[in-house]
Amino acid sequence: MAAIYQAVYRRASSLFCRSHSTYVRKMRYLNELKEEDNLCRQAQTSGTFYLFHNLSPFLQKVGKKYLVPQLGAAEMKRTLEKFKETEQWIEKSVLIGCSDEHVPRFALDLGPLEKSVIESELEGSFTDLRKALFVVDEKDSPLLASAQSLLRWHDSHQYCSKTGQPTQKNVAGSKRVCHASGITYYPQMSPVVITLVSDGTRCLLARQPSFPQGMFTALSGFCDVGENVEETVRREVAEEVGLEVESLWYSASQHWPFPSSCLMIACHVLVRAQQAEIRMNSLELEEARWFGLEEIVEGLKREPRSSKQEDGSFLPWFPPKQAIAHQLICEWVKCQTSWLA
Repeated sequence: MAAIYQAVYRRASSLFCRSHSTYVRKMRYLNELKEEDNLCRQAQTSGTFYLFHNLSPFLQKVGKKYLVPQLGAAEMKRTLEKFKETEQWIEKSVLIGCSDEHVPRFALDLGPLEKSVIESELEGSFTDLRKALFVVDEKDSPLLASAQSLLRWHDSHQYCSKTGQPTQKNVAGSKRVCHASGITYYPQMSPVVITLVSDGTRCLLARQPSFPQGMFTALSGFCDVGENVEETVRREVAEEVGLEVESLWYSASQHWPFPSSCLMIACHVLVRAQQAEIRMNSLELEEARWFGLEEIVEGLKREPRSSKQEDGSFLPWFPPKQAIAHQLICEWVKCQTSWLA
């Protein structure tokens, strides 16, 4: 019996090591591409490309599904030639990852070219990223989000903040350099807390005027300079709904490209049921209220298009599963149902 256990353990260890080694090799290869311009330039001749037009990703609809096509380097070159553009355009691309087989992935924005012509040529359409994230496959959403964030960063950091001189991106797009001052700029993310408030039996969700009709989600806000996550959570809950946090715990994190590149830090918090009267900040929120378990479960099943009522009002619906707010809400439901079981 001991021999069997040892054999199983060796096999499991071997599988883990192989998986780990694949990941390490992949990360080191990506780092080399970011640091070595010549290597990255060579990778552009064998990589695949995700296309954008003024920061909107290119999608193709096949049946009821939306796919994110990847153009090979040769196809990318042919497409540019049809627009009488040279393959030097490819150097405007940014590195966004690579496959386990070390096939590099790049994102390229074709904004200056005629949008309708590209769509007709490639049989697809450039789609607003907010919509795209919720219709493509889950594995593609993070890639599109990070690609758009990086492209947006380069578009807004073309000049040095100290000298006003143009900055130059490296081939991978992992940094920009001002040669006049010697300053190197790196893409950054802004930390944002997203918080699901509960009083033990209910959870609190809110909406802003800019949200789609009927959509409610968890509270969120940017971290101020000098704050840690716990301080930000407590401040945001106090500012937005006038409640004092009794306890909090971390759930997960997610990159989110809106309004610019953000790191969403998701937390659950508990407030006292005896002190759960909402005093909403109307400058930030349009509505905030408590939801019971049954209403949350029904809202999770509801789609935006089915939330509108005959009288023009909207039933509550919640962010789709690609958003970390959805995960927070589902975790709360799971916790409540386990208590009731």
